[in-house]
Parts: sequence; structure tokens; C-alpha cells
Amino acid sequence: MILNAQPDIEVVAAVADGAAAVEQARHLRPDVCLLDIRMPRLDGLEVTRILAGPGVPDPLRVVIVTTFDLDEYVYGALRAGACGFLLKDSGPTLLIEAVRAAANGDALVSPSVTVRLLSHLARPAAVQARPPREPLTQRELDVVRLVARGRTNQEVAGELFISLSTVKTHLASIQTKLGARNRVETAAWAWESGIVR
Repeated sequence: MILNAQPDIEVVAAVADGAAAVEQARHLRPDVCLLDIRMPRLDGLEVTRILAGPGVPDPLRVVIVTTFDLDEYVYGALRAGACGFLLKDSGPTLLIEAVRAAANGDALVSPSVTVRLLSHLARPAAVQARPPREPLTQRELDVVRLVARGRTNQEVAGELFISLSTVKTHLASIQTKLGARNRVETAAWAWESGIVR
């Protein structure tokens, strides 16, 4: 109801369980899939891995919405390929923003979860972050630092005095070099590797 009320958002399917979510998502190829963590048959983490996980060709954009504020769910969802994680008590405005952000290739995580997520990533990693396939340029590192601090593409463009299309070009190159599927993985790499403190 909240999403359908938006002039730029159309809900193309609503399903009762995770298996139906996979089936409908593969058939309809929506811009964004909105999933709960706990669903019958397949849970939200498994559905996320199937639709957006490592090795998935042409992955879909997934936003998780849940009442369960557990770190294992947050990390599991983001590692499985989700580009957003919201708590159901975040309110309708944040839900709409998360769907729009995902549709635009950005990511949004509930503010109450973000601080914990960043502090977890900022801890010294038990294992070194994987090195990039090729070294990042200085400008790419500037973009990575801003993305890791939660800046949108528009904000990155403004802070670095470059065009929006240049930001998108840098992000595509960065993701290729890092083997990252989205900006969440790019940000995680930046924190884990110590590029951002």
C-alpha cells in the first residue's frame, strides 16, 4: 500500500513465501525485490543468495525488511548480495527511500543498524581484505572512501567536482577491480582493508 501510493513505484507482485518470491522475481525481473528475513519454504537470506548472491549472472537488487534486529541477519543479508536492510519500525519514508536507492544502484541500511555495521567492519579484520585484481587509481580510492562513508553518487560527484556519469564509470571500474557486486561490498572492502577508519 505504501509503495503503490508512490507515483514512481509500481508493485508488480506480492507472494506468500520465499520459493514463490524466487519464481516471480526470475519471471518478472523487477527493479527491486523487497524481502522479509523470515518467510515460509525459503527464508529471505536464501532467496537473496539465489537472486543476488555471488556468481549469479545479472543479479537482482534486493532490499531486506525485517523486525529482527540481529547482527547475523544484517551481515548475512549484505554478504548474500542485498543492497538494503531496513527494520520494519523504520517507517514508510525510509522504506520508500530504500526502494528508490536500490533502483538507482545505491544502498540504504537502517540508521540504527549502520553504526553497528560500521564498527564491526572497522575492527581489525582477522583476515586481510582481498587485494584488488588491479590497483585502484587515486581518484577511484577517493570515490571508495566517500562510498564507504555512505555518500550517494550525487554527493560523491559534488564533493569531487566531477560529473555523475564519471562517478558511475569509476564505480563500475572499482567493482570490477574488487570483484564487488555492489556499493555495499565496495564499502565493506574499504573498511576491512583500512582505506577508511
